[in-house]
Amino acid sequence: MSDCCDTRAAITSGAVRCPISGTKGKTVDPQTVKALLTERALRRIVASSSHRFCPEPACEVVYFDEAGQAYSTSDIRVPVWQKEPFGDRIICYCFGENEADIRLEIEATGNSEAVERVRAHIEAGRCACEVRNPRGVCCLRDVADTVKRVGQR
Repeated sequence: MSDCCDTRAAITSGAVRCPISGTKGKTVDPQTVKALLTERALRRIVASSSHRFCPEPACEVVYFDEAGQAYSTSDIRVPVWQKEPFGDRIICYCFGENEADIRLEIEATGNSEAVERVRAHIEAGRCACEVRNPRGVCCLRDVADTVKRVGQR
């Protein structure tokens, strides 16, 4: 398994696309997929398949494989922020940073320290993004992008 917050863990595959949206998927470690599938969905998994994450917000598919097996948002144990409407989405699955709290922090103080909080946890070796984040990669960039996006609204 990759080290947490090592962005090399997600490599784009040009060969496999989501069977519903046609969007290029990024490979996801099998451990991530197995950890986040519901019990029912886990019964369908083919262990030898290479799974990918569909980032298309309008598509219900979260994971798919080269054999055409797909897992939708209802097959995942956690809400997948890329598939949820803007406003209250959880962005950091390890430490609970979410749009609503970031918005409140910006309204109260003029800025958000979410990036610094997550970075401190990473430096302390506490993150488990490779398992908790549905994409299987570090959320730090997503948190930083969210702070910017929320601050502009």
